[in-house]
Amino acid sequence: MAEAKVKVKPAIYTMHGVSTSHARTDISVRDVTVTTDEPLERGGTNVAASPTETMISALIGCTNNVTIRIAEHMKLNFELVSIDADVIFDRRGVVLAEEIEVPFPEITLTITAKTDATPEQLAELQEKLPIFCPVSRVFQAAGTKVTEKWNIVV
Repeated sequence: MAEAKVKVKPAIYTMHGVSTSHARTDISVRDVTVTTDEPLERGGTNVAASPTETMISALIGCTNNVTIRIAEHMKLNFELVSIDADVIFDRRGVVLAEEIEVPFPEITLTITAKTDATPEQLAELQEKLPIFCPVSRVFQAAGTKVTEKWNIVV
C-alpha cells in the first residue's frame, strides 16, 4: 500500500538586494537583513561572508535544520554538535578566466553528533539527509559531489 502524499503549499520568497558597493550587497528578507561582502584583498570591506561562502553557510545551516528534524521525526536521542565543511571551489569562473560548469566540484561535510541511536537508525538518518536537505539537493543537481562524514561521539 502506497503512502498518501502530504500536500504542502510552496513557499514564496520576496527578497530585495541593495548594492552598497561593488563588493557589498544588503539583502532584505522577512524582517531581517543579510549582507554579503568580499574580503579586503578582493576590494571588499570584509564585514560579511562572500556570496559563495554564504552558499556554503546555507548548506551547513540547512544540514543542521534537516538533520535535527529527521532525528526528531525518528524520535532519536540526538544532539548535533557541529558541522564542518571542506570545499573545493573552482574560481576560474568568478575571475572571468573561463566558463565553469560545476564551480563547486566537491563539498565534504563532517557532522559531529551525540546519540545513542542504533547503527540501523543512524544509517536511516544518514540516508534521508541528502534527500531532504533542499540546499544539498541544489548542489547535487548542479553536479557537486556532496559527501557527509559522520563523527559520533559519546
